[in-house]
Amino acid sequence: MTSVQVEPVSAAPPPKLAGGRRIVGGGPLGIGVAGLWLTVIVLLPLAAITAKSFEDGWSGFADAVTADNAVGAIQTTVLVSVVVALVNVVMGTLVAWVLVRDEFPGKRIVNALIDLPFALPTIVASLVLLSLYGPNSPIDIELNATKPALVIALAFVTLPFVVRQVQPVLIEVDREVEEAAASLGASNLTIWWRIIVPSLAPAILTGAGLAFTRAIGEFGSVVLIGGNIPGDTQVASQYIQQQLEVDKPIDASAVSVVLLLIAFVVLLVLRVVGRRSAKREGADS
Repeated sequence: MTSVQVEPVSAAPPPKLAGGRRIVGGGPLGIGVAGLWLTVIVLLPLAAITAKSFEDGWSGFADAVTADNAVGAIQTTVLVSVVVALVNVVMGTLVAWVLVRDEFPGKRIVNALIDLPFALPTIVASLVLLSLYGPNSPIDIELNATKPALVIALAFVTLPFVVRQVQPVLIEVDREVEEAAASLGASNLTIWWRIIVPSLAPAILTGAGLAFTRAIGEFGSVVLIGGNIPGDTQVASQYIQQQLEVDKPIDASAVSVVLLLIAFVVLLVLRVVGRRSAKREGADS
């Protein structure tokens, strides 16, 4: 009989870069350090606050999150955050479009100012907005302690999210397709809805989701101009602070867990939609 030699199956070597160099992963040490860091910074605090919220059991958790002021604060937070996300979808996309497609004096300065809310302490933003829209407003518009004031404050701190998500995608959009559509008689509105918006939709959705999740946990920008009126302009972060001040950490932790769950669900939906969009684009290509 003729013997057949079977070659052992080996793992595929890592891909090579130009010049023959191989791409090397972090290895077990890198994975361990990354996992430890995430555990210390993210997982342990989340586990601690979740355990604290259930110290009185499920009934205590339910009582904490269904209290009238807690429900009012969560409802106000979610409502205002949704409005802010929608405002960012429109205005953030418009700002990104102007920065990419138009040339005007001071464009670099405007582009740099977009990131200012990331660098500026948010309570400074609240103080500035209070000076502008509070009592004795220099423009005669008094909005403090109203929901529009919350929208303006949160829109300020979340503006960069949509702009910075849409901007790089808009740069990569193939203008030849737009020109071809225009040469075939398509109107500007048709080109916008049929060609540009589908390309930008994943980035716009991601930016809106990030803006929403940032808004539901914001505190500094609304602390002065918001008014903190229970059942009206009090947001969840202010309610949490109030519960800590009256020595009710369990109630504060319970509402915090609700905010965490809302943010987690939104981010999970964004990831699922992003993966589907990536698969669809890969199939189309």
